[in-house]
Amino acid sequence: MKKSIVRAIALGMTSLMMVATVAGCSNNDDNNAKLSGKISLAGSTSMEKLCEAMSESFMEKYPDITVTVEYTGSSAGVESLISGSTDIGNASRALKDGEKESGAVENIVAIDGIAVITDKSNSISDLTTEQLVSIYTGTVTNWSELGGADEAIVVLGREAGSGTRGAFEELLEVEDVCKYAQELDSTGGVLAKVASTPGAIGYVSLDVVNDTVKSIALNGVAATKENIVAGKYTLSRPFVMATKGDISAQSDLVKAWFDYINSDEGKNVITSVGLIIPE
Repeated sequence: MKKSIVRAIALGMTSLMMVATVAGCSNNDDNNAKLSGKISLAGSTSMEKLCEAMSESFMEKYPDITVTVEYTGSSAGVESLISGSTDIGNASRALKDGEKESGAVENIVAIDGIAVITDKSNSISDLTTEQLVSIYTGTVTNWSELGGADEAIVVLGREAGSGTRGAFEELLEVEDVCKYAQELDSTGGVLAKVASTPGAIGYVSLDVVNDTVKSIALNGVAATKENIVAGKYTLSRPFVMATKGDISAQSDLVKAWFDYINSDEGKNVITSVGLIIPE
């Protein structure tokens, strides 16, 4: 009799513990569902495709949270973060020492390739690093010098402060010496201008390349996700979502944003737009 009573009590306590555990999980889920407010991001235009896809997916899970993104350029985005006018500063390059010294923390959320593109009629399909440097520094000015048509090279690039430009010039070691015919203020602007300009060459984020332009191989290696992962294609850069201080010190909303990015759902978004998940 006593043994039966003890056993019944033990089973009852176990059941209560299980209920409490489930209730605890439900409370956590409820807390997440009840998060409400606004998260603001500003910065790189190259990160637009990622940010739009991530924001849409995130807001489906958290319908009471509004995510707004302004595409102002990498440097401007980090400046907004440091000044306190935005929650997250997007930069399509590594953070500069001065930015870090001002409190910006580098959170790499994805890896992107920088594709070199020309108009579709260009007969050149491959360039060496040296040839690309010669084009952008103005040493080579006609495609015929590289085995192509007798056509002037129209060198296009991004505006000063662009993360894509900063990464491109740094990787090629041509900072401040490029001879641009025109500087465009967005990734889409470069893509459209190259597509419509005979003899043009430009550089854009790999994930936006489409059939309106021709993607040029570098040193015989095509600009693809697989070649970047393998370390064969050298023009790649980080996509950074910088915070002022560590993520752990941010608001519950911002922490939920980064938790989502690092979740399986977030990783699926990253790969769906052609980007690479950082190791």
